[in-house]
Amino acid sequence: MLFMVIEHFDQARVKDIYRRFHERGRMTPEGLTYVDSWISADLGRCFQVMECDDVSLLQEWVLEWGDLARFEIVPLASSKATAAAVKKHL
Repeated sequence: MLFMVIEHFDQARVKDIYRRFHERGRMTPEGLTYVDSWISADLGRCFQVMECDDVSLLQEWVLEWGDLARFEIVPLASSKATAAAVKKHL
């Protein structure tokens, strides 16, 4: 399953976040796959698409970074799958 992970950064800690990333990597547990990410222009948020079948893997990963960021995690459905589901009700 795909998830949009929105990381909210304290902008004063952005260098700390990138320092940890460069030293330790993404620190994702086995089974949690990074897909892609985007950073807001003000460096206040990171939007990541992650993939996994076990939500507890996301929780484990959040615990690795929770001292530097606040997380919002949204389960995603593809536009194609959603359109097919909605079409049944039209």
